Amino acid sequence: MPRVKPQGSPSQNARGQSFRPRPQQAALPDRPGRTKMALRRFRRLLRPTLFVSVAVLALIVGSGAVRMIGHGGSMRERLGAATVDLGFDVQNIVVQGQEKTPKEVLFKALAVHQGDPILSVSLPDAKARLEHIAWIRAATVERVLPHTLRVVLDERRPFAVWQNKGNFALIDQAGNVVTDSDIAAFVPVLPVVVGEGAPTEAAKLLALYDKFPPLAGRMLAAIRVGQRRWDLCMTSGAIVQLPEGAEEPALGKLAELQTEKSLLDRPLQDIDLRLPDRLRMTPLTGTPCGHTPSPAESDATKPQTPARKPA
Repeated sequence: MPRVKPQGSPSQNARGQSFRPRPQQAALPDRPGRTKMALRRFRRLLRPTLFVSVAVLALIVGSGAVRMIGHGGSMRERLGAATVDLGFDVQNIVVQGQEKTPKEVLFKALAVHQGDPILSVSLPDAKARLEHIAWIRAATVERVLPHTLRVVLDERRPFAVWQNKGNFALIDQAGNVVTDSDIAAFVPVLPVVVGEGAPTEAAKLLALYDKFPPLAGRMLAAIRVGQRRWDLCMTSGAIVQLPEGAEEPALGKLAELQTEKSLLDRPLQDIDLRLPDRLRMTPLTGTPCGHTPSPAESDATKPQTPARKPA
């Protein structure tokens, strides 16, 4: 008769030895990863800093509220005035990129003085005022707390001297007028363009002209005719008439003739390149271009600058 094994009795192995099952150990919690542990440490370190920042902010706001009572002006001005006692005032103005812009003009437009509340300075307004100065193409104004205002300027680069109706001005490569004063120092070193509409087209023409080395240093001025095409006043006294919209091949032909025939060394009044299949030349019989005419012989199409040495 088979022996019935009582329930709850210990099991036996093959040798008849009894044993009890090993109790299962409770699962250990997962160890936090390095990232999570670093975040925990960062939060513990951040708490004191955050507390100090909140305390300083509360102090600023509290003292500002006390000082702003009974003061006029905008909220920014009153808040800035309230923070002066805490050390937030302008002590230094650092300017970078200033070369041609007069300092008195620059600081007048900036309209910020030593001791002004630095938080009251409107950075967009200061930037706009600076960019109204003709020399300045773009400006950046920023605070470096607690005491410094930093101004970074991108000035326009003089590209040519523009003569129009007896008036002279410096222009940049885009045709913007930079200044109309103290022009004399730039006349010997910059090209001269003449006539209405010349500034916006000058860069394109001069870039084409520079492609031809035989013509280098031989042009006194480029004259815009009817806002359509160009005449070139050369050092030889000749007027070179260029075709509308076909300046590059005409300049190439002129450079070739100069190399082979020394055309620009001859006493010529006009060199007409307006027709692609023919060349017309007129001997010099009158006054060469580039002279300073008297009031009686003044011609709006002639440059009124004295001849200058080739650059």
